[in-house]
Amino acid sequence: MMTKRPLFIGIFLMLLLTLAAYSNHFNNSFHFDDFHTIVNNANIRSLKNIPRFFADGSTSSVLPQNQAYRPVVVTSLAIDYWLAGDYFSSYFQTSTFVLFLLQGIMMVFIFLKIFNQARNTTINIYLSLIAVTWYMLHPANAETVNYIIARTDVQSTVFVLLAFVLYIFSPFCRKTFVYLIAVAIGALCKTTAVMFAPLLFFYVLLFEAGLSLADLFNKSHFKQVKAVFIKTLPAFICCIGLYVFTGIMTPKSWEPGGSSPLQYLITQPFVIFHYFGQFFLPTGLSADTDWRLLPSIWDIRFFAGCFFILVMIVMAFYTSKKQESRPVSYGIIWFFLALIPTSSIIPLGEVLNDHRMYFPFIGLVMSVAWAIGLLISKYCSHIKKPVLILPVLLLLATYAYGTWQRNKVWHTDDSLWHDVTIKSPQNSRGLMNYGLAKMNGGDYATAEAYIRKAINIAPEYSFLYTNLGIVKENEGNLKRADEYYQAGIELGNTYPDPYTFYAKFLIKQCRYNEARPLLLTAIKLSPLYVEPRLLLMNIYSMNSDWDKLKVLAQQTLEFSPQNQNVLNYLEAAKKKTNELDIEDEKIRQAPSAIKYADLSQANYQARRYNECVITAKEAINLNSQYAEAYNNMGAAYLKLQQYNNAVTALKQALALKPGLEWAQNNLIDAEEDIETKGIKNSGLTTIDFINLSLYYFNSRRYANCITACNNALAVNPAYDLAYNNICAAYNQLGQWDKAIAAAKKGLAINPNNQILKNNMAEAVKGLQQRKTK
Repeated sequence: MMTKRPLFIGIFLMLLLTLAAYSNHFNNSFHFDDFHTIVNNANIRSLKNIPRFFADGSTSSVLPQNQAYRPVVVTSLAIDYWLAGDYFSSYFQTSTFVLFLLQGIMMVFIFLKIFNQARNTTINIYLSLIAVTWYMLHPANAETVNYIIARTDVQSTVFVLLAFVLYIFSPFCRKTFVYLIAVAIGALCKTTAVMFAPLLFFYVLLFEAGLSLADLFNKSHFKQVKAVFIKTLPAFICCIGLYVFTGIMTPKSWEPGGSSPLQYLITQPFVIFHYFGQFFLPTGLSADTDWRLLPSIWDIRFFAGCFFILVMIVMAFYTSKKQESRPVSYGIIWFFLALIPTSSIIPLGEVLNDHRMYFPFIGLVMSVAWAIGLLISKYCSHIKKPVLILPVLLLLATYAYGTWQRNKVWHTDDSLWHDVTIKSPQNSRGLMNYGLAKMNGGDYATAEAYIRKAINIAPEYSFLYTNLGIVKENEGNLKRADEYYQAGIELGNTYPDPYTFYAKFLIKQCRYNEARPLLLTAIKLSPLYVEPRLLLMNIYSMNSDWDKLKVLAQQTLEFSPQNQNVLNYLEAAKKKTNELDIEDEKIRQAPSAIKYADLSQANYQARRYNECVITAKEAINLNSQYAEAYNNMGAAYLKLQQYNNAVTALKQALALKPGLEWAQNNLIDAEEDIETKGIKNSGLTTIDFINLSLYYFNSRRYANCITACNNALAVNPAYDLAYNNICAAYNQLGQWDKAIAAAKKGLAINPNNQILKNNMAEAVKGLQQRKTK
């Protein structure tokens, strides 16, 4: 009983320290792949879809290239969403963290068992607790715990450890192979769990059979090695079967992301060396590194990595000779076996990732902790315990502080990607994402600067142009935005996002016919992506394509049955009334000037100009001082070519709010339209035309300025200011004769107009200079 008490107290303290180190992470945001696997993945919004997760790997993501077969992970996300009722990140973070704590508890018991098999002493309890606490507080693991979709690593690792617990501590589970159920569940989280088979083989070899690694090649131990293999054969059969099964179930659209297996392979030795260094000095952690593939084996980094691996293999063989040092050997073996799925011949999109250290570091912390324990017992046994405890506390406190800081980095997109731009300045994706974070905060200049930096590094990266289009759209430069959106599609025509964002841009301008084929393409590329479907439903609704709307809504509800937006569209299709009409009915139940004004704006954007006028009038009836409603009405009248009504409404808007820029711009548009079409009795006054002429003059559109002044004179022939503006415009055009003629007419009306006299003097001077030449 006395031996168990320190163990349980130690576990409690370990969990408490881990909770303290991660206490600032529970509200950290969704990031990066979280969006296509969680936020935009409608499949996780209904528990009814859980059976589909196990039958269809495409349910894991809306991006076909990222659709891996991980049904247990997707199920856990659906449960978290159901518990939260929405995308509240704290529920998802808590779910992952609970498994992380359970993993720590299992690691303590596994480590203690292995350490006791090497050398059974009471010190092993404390060494196991220190080793696991070190792991739990390690900053490198902060990415896996914070990055919600990286729970794939947490869950697969937890079930591998559970399989070890069942195998080691339960004779029944070992005899009946129940432990393999845990392995199967782990493989359905991530296929790295199939490494359980070789891990179990070396565990049995070293600790149950009492053999060394060298004995694998010793004929005298052939029978014993054979017995170990037979004993672990069910695990190998199970894991191989799971690997084949998950491969079959993985959609054909899935892509590992890399392009050169050989270059990837020769790069990994140095990557492994880097991982080893990060265990001791985790200062180079980055959510998205800018490492590149090595160009050839003649790179010095290749030789450095290979030399490191060779040294570690030699150390594993050497430490496997004696029973008391075998945990060191097994930890090294675990480290390398756990890295095989990500550091071998399969070329992944990123050369390395922080979360790839999560599973291997279990072996490394075991090896390092036991090695330190052996050295202390051999060379420092005379040192008093309090002296030894101090560096341990310092170590744990330092790593806990590092984890706390990494949690802060993962808090928002802004903090995360800013850290990436510092740690990985040559990562185009990191630069882009930081730019997007700044754009979401309204800092478009900084956003564009970072996206352009990214383009200089990766000019063929399609998402850069799509996002630059978003920046330009927000800045109001629609022409440039259109060009960048099209460039994004040209470079990224296998992804749905460039089509979706460009279509959204076109819909805002009511360019429905152009947006429709883009959305159909996006849906074809990613059938489970709900956003392009909703945008297409909006177009069908606006165009009263009720049959198409009904079919699309029903198809979408098959995998997103609780989606309220889709249900609303289906209802609209049945009633043959679009969403704006439905909104109108809702507002009538509780009338509001603001709601009617917003609806009039929505009607205008949908090109429903008559409805825009009607709803704007409703807003004005409720609030006669609502300048924006008058503006909406005037803009709609302008589109309906009811110019008198348009001008009247827009003037009223400006009378109520003189600085209302929309109304000013719409009035200018009205005046230009009237001028272009030569419309009489438009309701525009002489002052209106003079204001328009000034607008043209300041815009250097002098011919338009002259036309606007002539329209002013048509209303009031005796308006000397119109002749002044004509004279000034002709001066700018260098037509001195016409300028003088206009000035004379104006001065005949008002001889005291000093400004006109000055303009005439300029014209006379210009004419004289031309004659002298």
